[in-house]
Amino acid sequence: MTFYRLHDSYPGFPDPRDAEPNGLLAMGGDLSPERLLIAYSMGIFPWYNPGDPILWHCPDPRMVLLPEDLHVSRSLRPVLARCGWSIRYDSAFAQVIRSCATTPRRGQVGTWITPEMIKAYERLHELGFAHSVEVWDKNDLIGGVYGVALGRAFFGESMFYRRPNASKVALVNLIRRLDAKGYELMDCQQQTEHTARFGAQPMQRSEFLDALGEALCHTTERGPWTTD
Repeated sequence: MTFYRLHDSYPGFPDPRDAEPNGLLAMGGDLSPERLLIAYSMGIFPWYNPGDPILWHCPDPRMVLLPEDLHVSRSLRPVLARCGWSIRYDSAFAQVIRSCATTPRRGQVGTWITPEMIKAYERLHELGFAHSVEVWDKNDLIGGVYGVALGRAFFGESMFYRRPNASKVALVNLIRRLDAKGYELMDCQQQTEHTARFGAQPMQRSEFLDALGEALCHTTERGPWTTD
């Protein structure tokens, strides 16, 4: 297996089309805001185990959800209509990312959201690029999702729930907001049955990179998101 080793002093990346069949492109570097923003703009994201070097990926195919293709199941519709929960944006980013890191997941041991990852994405949030969608039951945070926005592309990172369906409610509200704001795609990274249920489909890497390039021609919605 051959992949690239990044320079510590230069935040650039090789062509993502050169990634290995499993999506692995490069290793090393850091999680500085500059490097992360360059990575996302090229369709690359960090994903690695605690204690390992930073690994950078660009899978082929890529799971992508076009906001206009959102599918809400019949069983979820009454939950959205009658749950009584409230939706907030960017009011508890630190709580959301930490909850994503600590919430147990079926079939998964540990988490890839390391302390350095948390610190890096909190910095992106402070700079106005990373956002959270939160589901609240009065004063209790019961679910949420976070990711990065560039141009009219949103890169979903992780979600969690403490009540059944809370993460689904967060995801639906996120996608509806993206659609209302004119976003062209939501990157779901890896293929999963969960995102497929909401309308995400695999897209060949070359097609995804072309679509991403078009989405990045638009101004980034930078700064805290609001409910309007």
